[in-house]
Amino acid sequence: MAGDAIVSSTTDKPDTATPAALQHEVVEGMDRNPDPALDPAHQHRHAHRHHSPRVDAAGHDDPVYTQGTNFDPTLVPTQDHRGGLEHGVDKAPVGTPPDYSDHEKADVGIVGTAGQGSTESTSRSERRLGPVYRHRRILTHLFLFCLFTGWWIASLILHRTDKNWVVPFLLWLAITLRLFFFHVSIKYISNPIRWVWQHTAIVICNAIPSRFRTMSGAALAIAVILVGSFASEESADNTRANRAVSLFGMAVILFSFYLTSAARSRINWRTVIVGMLSQYVVGLFVLRTQVGYDIFKFIADRAGDLLGFARDGVAFLTSQQVSLLPMFFFGVIPAIIFFVSLVQVLYYIGFLQWFIEKFATFVFWALGVSGAEAVVAAATPFIGQGESAMLVRPFVPHMTKAEIHQIMTCGFATISGSVLVGYIGLGLNPEALVSSCIMSIPASLAISKLRYPETEETLTAGRVVIPDDDEHKAENALHAFANGAWLGIKIGGTIIASLLCILAAVGLINGLLTWWGHYLNINDPELTLQTILSYVLYPVAFLLGVARNGDLFMVSKLIAQKVITNEYNAFTMLTSPEYAGLSDRSRLIATYAVCGFGNIGSLGIQIGILGQLAPSRGGDVSRLAVSALISGVMSTLTSATVAGLVVTTQLSNFDTKKSG
Repeated sequence: MAGDAIVSSTTDKPDTATPAALQHEVVEGMDRNPDPALDPAHQHRHAHRHHSPRVDAAGHDDPVYTQGTNFDPTLVPTQDHRGGLEHGVDKAPVGTPPDYSDHEKADVGIVGTAGQGSTESTSRSERRLGPVYRHRRILTHLFLFCLFTGWWIASLILHRTDKNWVVPFLLWLAITLRLFFFHVSIKYISNPIRWVWQHTAIVICNAIPSRFRTMSGAALAIAVILVGSFASEESADNTRANRAVSLFGMAVILFSFYLTSAARSRINWRTVIVGMLSQYVVGLFVLRTQVGYDIFKFIADRAGDLLGFARDGVAFLTSQQVSLLPMFFFGVIPAIIFFVSLVQVLYYIGFLQWFIEKFATFVFWALGVSGAEAVVAAATPFIGQGESAMLVRPFVPHMTKAEIHQIMTCGFATISGSVLVGYIGLGLNPEALVSSCIMSIPASLAISKLRYPETEETLTAGRVVIPDDDEHKAENALHAFANGAWLGIKIGGTIIASLLCILAAVGLINGLLTWWGHYLNINDPELTLQTILSYVLYPVAFLLGVARNGDLFMVSKLIAQKVITNEYNAFTMLTSPEYAGLSDRSRLIATYAVCGFGNIGSLGIQIGILGQLAPSRGGDVSRLAVSALISGVMSTLTSATVAGLVVTTQLSNFDTKKSG
């Protein structure tokens, strides 16, 4: 046999044989095989242009895949996704925690120890950024520091009475720290923090028997929620009794997802507990502090402005009047195409890879989710469900089913910054809208991991390995931008076709139900999917803590309208004269409950985008879509329960300032 010939020819020779000699012996073994397809002379060989610098330096131009299938396995080190260091010459014991302190100095997509691969990655990025930056790096960073410091001080003086100082300060601080850590290793800060953490929290955790740790964490989270919810004073119908109903509703939602979990024994309770506690803490920060509201409002506004630049292109192709029309075709699709192109450029220069790697480290430590899930969760409330999936585009074909379920749940759980400003313009509570965008994300992580726990090994668990993307390889930034435009057109077309078909199917079903209901004298209201779902969601509205004074059915109608059609129609209903008599508490809870993309139309968007990004995973996406939709809708509803627990005054601070 050919396999026997290979083994015998390689094992009988001394260890000093060169790879070329080994290949010659393999050829001799294969010559004795009657199958001509196994003859290396008949194999296709070609040069590859996009190899790692390590391969080029070694003088090899052929691809090297995995250890055991090539003659020199040290060319590409085997990567361990369990949190250890790279294996190979400097193999570390399994379980050794990785050192992320100097990650930006390593190869893109490979988390290594300090100094590993630093020369290759640095030289590659410097070639892209030009000779001025390469030879004058310190001066360039000093110039940027002085520029932004001057801008911050000038803005502080010129607008000390009419502008908020927090957001400019945070921007200046972020830029300053980034420039500083280009030259000073972050390990001088991370190591002391790690030491304090290990000698405080870890000591306390280790003192608790392992079988009681999950229970202790849950008890701590419950205690924080109880104290924060019931210690504040009562106002109007925001009584402690109504808050107790909201808390009970949150517990019922979580318990229901536990009962219907796809793998209860594999649930990561750390993700669930920390996710729900994070949702509550974010609610406290945004709704009870003006600083929290200002920060998240600024971020959402800037994200909306970024996507709004697509209107300039629409105005050129059509007219200025058309670009201002509140239509999905002219307002959303062009923004998606533009953002896809922008993402391609950010990938080309390496910024998004750096962001994914850094953010994944923290979120994996805090919530125990993968890096790709963490990035989508962070980006979704600002740029939307379609655009956030683009941030992890190379990962999508390699994702586990639980990861696909998670990123779809995130998309359904919140709205994007591109539509947030428009909804605020309808007269809705801006604090509620902004805080809901943020609060629903940790809840979506918790609920998705309850419904569909991780049972496979993820590619980005604790460390980020960015797959090579030969299909969209770009020669320069302009090429990357053009590639993104073409990909954006394909994604936009898929979204339009999916929405058209799904909404038409909903209309068909409603038409049949209405016709059938007329023969049963069901005319007011007509028998539709919205009507049926309104009655189904009636007890859900009660569990949210809605005032029991006739508001329950009205709120359930809003949620049903949002799920069947979209949140825009539901918000329009909420601002109509029909809902003018809704109590302040019920209006606030309804605003949170409706603030999400969890509807049948978005189901088509998610399937279209992910199916286009990874055609081979289309079947998995379709199978998980309905479960993710339900999880996303319920994540939004948990934010409504938190609002019922946190807010002490139902009127917006924005409205209070206007009246004052």
